[in-house]
Amino acid sequence: MREITNQRASGEDVKQIIAKLNPVLRGWGNYFRSGTASRAFLKMDSFVYERLVRWLYRRGGQRATRRVRWTAAQFHGMGLYRLRGTVRYPAQAAPVRSSLSRVRENRTHGLKGVY
Repeated sequence: MREITNQRASGEDVKQIIAKLNPVLRGWGNYFRSGTASRAFLKMDSFVYERLVRWLYRRGGQRATRRVRWTAAQFHGMGLYRLRGTVRYPAQAAPVRSSLSRVRENRTHGLKGVY
């Protein structure tokens, strides 16, 4: 992320930066999406937004009082990948036993299988 939005890239267009960021964000998201990563994804989304805003302000050409206020929705409208909402929880490792079978086992215990 920092390599893509460093000072050397200040001459590029925002859409070019977003096009370079999307594969990195997708790969990072696919690697970490299983489990409890929703908080980390929210933090990463906000970090990406803040980094892009800082990159745009660093580009220069605008006075501090006349800067355009960028929102996350504008970046996502340009095609920025959003990690929020992409968490996939893994399936349960052991099958769930129904309570009906446990009741049947408890009821026949000690009777050698005869009712």
